[in-house]
Amino acid sequence: MIIELHLLQSFPVSNLNRDDIGQPKTATFGGVTRGRISSQSLKRAARGLFNQYGLSVDETGVRTKRLLDNAAKLLAERHGRDGERSQVVAGAGLEALGFGIDAETRLTQYLLFVGRSASELLADFCEREWDKLEKAAAQKAAEAKKAAEKKKNGDSTEPETPAKSKKIKPDKATLAEARRILDAQKVADIALFGRMIADNKDFSVEAASQVAHALSTHAVANEFDYYTAVDDLKPQDESGADMIGTVDFNSACYYRYANLDLGQLSKNLGGDADLAARTAQAWLYALVHAVPTGKQNSMAARTMPDTLIGVTRETGAWNLANAFLKPVTGPDLMALSTQRLIEHLGQLRSFYGGKDLSVTTASVTGTLPGIEETERATTLEEFSNRVLASRKA
Repeated sequence: MIIELHLLQSFPVSNLNRDDIGQPKTATFGGVTRGRISSQSLKRAARGLFNQYGLSVDETGVRTKRLLDNAAKLLAERHGRDGERSQVVAGAGLEALGFGIDAETRLTQYLLFVGRSASELLADFCEREWDKLEKAAAQKAAEAKKAAEKKKNGDSTEPETPAKSKKIKPDKATLAEARRILDAQKVADIALFGRMIADNKDFSVEAASQVAHALSTHAVANEFDYYTAVDDLKPQDESGADMIGTVDFNSACYYRYANLDLGQLSKNLGGDADLAARTAQAWLYALVHAVPTGKQNSMAARTMPDTLIGVTRETGAWNLANAFLKPVTGPDLMALSTQRLIEHLGQLRSFYGGKDLSVTTASVTGTLPGIEETERATTLEEFSNRVLASRKA
């Protein structure tokens, strides 16, 4: 069973998701420039809300490069190990599990998406294998010292390489430990948004949810705010600004789309029906409320979606962005965008067949042209209950 969520959300002056030069992100669609909010930004905003909507902290994960430091700290605090040696052994433990470590920063070479118990499990592994890992670390240090001496004496013919550790292929027993440390069957956000580990695809998790980049339904031109600031303690006889700057912004009505494969979600969570149900509910509520944090302190673009459409179906998925291939124009962008969205969904159902689709709609302003009363919900709670009822069907 697939759940689809279609949202129309208007933001006033805002810069929710910036590009590399600080401007609001954009995309060309239908031959014109649109406002854009990346899927990564929306997913991160949603993840930050999961614990407010039915998931406990230990049922959500963390994305980090700092497993080494966390495990070393636990080795020192819980097992009484020397802090400096704990760093060395924790690094050797991660390398034994097949993960490269940057020799200078002591961070993993890329962000790992793990459950909150991963640091503790890594520390326990290192404690059990302390002697073996300490010996491996000492051997590696001796080899590095020997290589450095060769290089100093001009005897080395090996090319210079970045300060990264060589990756070790774990043996069968160590691989089992790695699976235990990286186990994500009780981690809701990994189950939803997946995990890709290039070094070992056995640890990768197929995402149960897909989230599209949000696009404005109309053409957008980025603008900038010219601002000044004055020193509060400046003498009264002095005039002029003490700081001058600009900040980019736009305002736009966005179409947002996401879907959730309930079968894949259940599989990712090891068949835990209760956790899967609570995760689906958290997914829906969090995505409805998700707003990126970019420039919010100076712009406070805290708006909510106006139009909501939930679709449940057995197979397939329809992103309805093509409803806005021709940019919307007019004084009431939300009403016009809602009309386009509903019309496009109706056209797809008519052409491709939509007998297996169950549609639930809701609108804060009540503007839902052409929607039957049986497909309308009057509150978010009613909307959510009707959309999520499909998981019990």
